[in-house]
Amino acid sequence: MDNSPIRVLLVDDGEDDYVLTRNWFSEFRVAECELEWVDNYEAAKIAIAQCRHDVYLVDYRLGVHSGLELLREAINEGCSCPIILLTGQGDWEVDLEAMKAGAADYLEKKQLNAPLLERSIRYAIERKQTEQEIRQQAALLDIANDAIFVQDLDGQVLFWNQAAERLYDCKKTEAIGTNTQKLWQEKDLSLLQQALATLQQKGCWKGELSQTTKSGKEIIVESSWTLVHEFAHKPKCILIVNTEITQKKQLEAQFLRAQRLESIGTLASGIAHDLNNILAPILMTAQLLESQIKDERSQRLLPILTTNAKRGANLVRQVLSFTRGLEGERTLLQLKHLIGEIQQVIKETFPKSIEVVTRISQNLWTVSGDATQLHQVLMNLCVNARDAMPTGGSLTITAENFSIDENYAKMNLDAKIGPYVVVTVTDTGTGISSQILDRIFEPFFTTKELGKGTGLGLSTVLGIIKSHGGFINVYSEEGKGSQFKVYLPAQDTKEALDETELELPAGNGELILVVDDEDAIRDITKTSLEAHNYKAITASDGIEAIALYAEHQEEISLVLTDMVMPSMDGLTTIRTLQKMNPNVKIIAVSGLATHDKVNTAYNVGIQAFLPKPYTANQLLKTIRTVKDKI
Repeated sequence: MDNSPIRVLLVDDGEDDYVLTRNWFSEFRVAECELEWVDNYEAAKIAIAQCRHDVYLVDYRLGVHSGLELLREAINEGCSCPIILLTGQGDWEVDLEAMKAGAADYLEKKQLNAPLLERSIRYAIERKQTEQEIRQQAALLDIANDAIFVQDLDGQVLFWNQAAERLYDCKKTEAIGTNTQKLWQEKDLSLLQQALATLQQKGCWKGELSQTTKSGKEIIVESSWTLVHEFAHKPKCILIVNTEITQKKQLEAQFLRAQRLESIGTLASGIAHDLNNILAPILMTAQLLESQIKDERSQRLLPILTTNAKRGANLVRQVLSFTRGLEGERTLLQLKHLIGEIQQVIKETFPKSIEVVTRISQNLWTVSGDATQLHQVLMNLCVNARDAMPTGGSLTITAENFSIDENYAKMNLDAKIGPYVVVTVTDTGTGISSQILDRIFEPFFTTKELGKGTGLGLSTVLGIIKSHGGFINVYSEEGKGSQFKVYLPAQDTKEALDETELELPAGNGELILVVDDEDAIRDITKTSLEAHNYKAITASDGIEAIALYAEHQEEISLVLTDMVMPSMDGLTTIRTLQKMNPNVKIIAVSGLATHDKVNTAYNVGIQAFLPKPYTANQLLKTIRTVKDKI
C-alpha cells in the first residue's frame, strides 16, 4: 500500500450512521482514510460510475432498493474496487448472497466498531492489490512462448496459459477442470510414473516427454515440473512448464542419422577393402585353373566358383559406392534422356498392371554426373516401387528445375543454396511405416523376404547421390504409397537464374493471410512476403484463420493455407472461407503433394496448389499467377 489516503464512499440513507462512521474513521490507527457520503441509490450509482474512490461501504437497506442490488449493478458495470456490505442485523442468507455477488466483506452494524471497520477496509484493499498482481503475473505467463499450466496430483488442470492453448490445441475454458489424460496421450507412461516419484521426493523434475495431442499431432516437449503448495485451495499441485522441441529433435535425428551412416560407411569401407583382398586371388586363381584343369567335373565347378567370386566383388563395389560414392566419369547430362531409357526398360519388363507416367519440364537444366550410376539410382527406385505394388498401381517419374534459397536450406540440413534438378519417383504401393523410415538407407537393412534383397539398394542410391553433391528426401504413408525426391546440383544455369531473380514478382501492399500450424513456416513465409512488398497476417490453425478473415475480410486479397492442421483441417477451412466469401482467392499448401491431395484441393475450388517446402520464388510466382486470374 502507498502513503496516499484511502478514499471511501459511504452509501447510507441514515445521517446518524454517517456521523458514527466518520467518528470511527477518526479512531483509525493504521489506515488514513477520507470519507464521503451519499444518501440514496441513484446518487451512489453516479458516484461509483465516476471511479473516484478506493472502497465502497454500502448499507443493505436503501429505501425501495437494496445494497445487494447496487452491488450487483456496480460489478456488472465494471466496478473493480472492493464493496463492503453493511446491515442492521445478521442474516446468513444475505451474507451468502453478498459473497456470491462479489462483496469484499459483509459487516453487521450492531457488532461494528472502529478497529473492525479499519481491518475490513485494509484487508479489502490488500486483497484487491493481490488480485491485480496475480492478474498481471498471469498476463506475463500468457506472453510466454512456453506452455505453462498447473495441475493437481490427480492430473486435473487448475491453470492454463495461452501458449498451452496453442501447443495442445485446447482453449483455457475447455482445459480448466479437465484431466490431462483427456487433453493428450503420453507415449511412455512408465517415464511419467518415474517423474511423479522424483517430484514427490525432490520437489522438482526435468525431462523430455513424447506426447500425442487430441488432434493426433505428435510432439516432443522439454518438461520442467515443480511441486507447489496451496494453489487454488489445493494442498499440493504441480507447476509444469513445457517447451516444444519437436523441430529441434527432428534436426538432431537427421544429424545423428548422418553420423550413424558415416560410421557404418567407415566400417563397411574397411571390410570391403579386406574382402577385395580376399576375393581378388580367389577370382584370379579360378580363372587360371580354368585353362589348366581339363577334367569334366572341374570344368563344371570352376565357372560356379568364378561366378560367385564376381558376385562377391560386385557386392563389395556396392558397399564402396555407399561409403565414398565410387567416382566415375562425370559428363554434362540431360536427365530427360536417362528417364526416357528407364521408361522404356520399365514398359518392357514391369507387369502390365503397373501404369507408368513421366512428366519432364521444358528447358530442364543439365547436371554433371556419371550416367551409369544415375541410371542405377533411378532403376533401383523404380524396382522398389514395383515391389511395393504387387497387385498393380501407378508409378510416376517427374523431373523439374528447382532453385533452393535460404528459406529452404534452413528447413533441410543437406540442402545448399543454388539451382537443382529434382527427379521424383512416386508409387501408390504399400508405403513405409514410420518405425523403419529412418533406417531404409542403412547398408544390409531390408524388409524383403530372405533371398529377395541384399539391403544394399537404397544405401548405394544414397552414396551415389551424395557423391554427386545432391541429397534425397522421402515421404511415405502406410497404405498410400511412397515418394522419393532426388536433388542433383544443376549446371550452366547462372545466366537463367540471374534473369529469374531480376523478374522476381513483388506485391503492391496487398494483405495475405498465411495459415499453417508450423511456427517456422509461418514466420519464414511472412518474412518473404513482407520483403517483397506484401503485408501478411498469420494463423496457426483453421479456427484462428476464420476469425481473422471475418475481421479483415475487406483487406485480405488472398489466403495461403496448409491442408493438414489440428482443430480444423485445410479442406474445412477452405469451404468455410468460401461460404463467407464465394470469391475468395486461395492457395493450398501441403508437404506430400500426391495427386489425390492436389485433385481434392482443386475440386473444392482453390486457385493454385503449392508443395512444401517452397522457395520465395515459387511462393511469389504462384501468388502473381493467382492475382492475375480473372
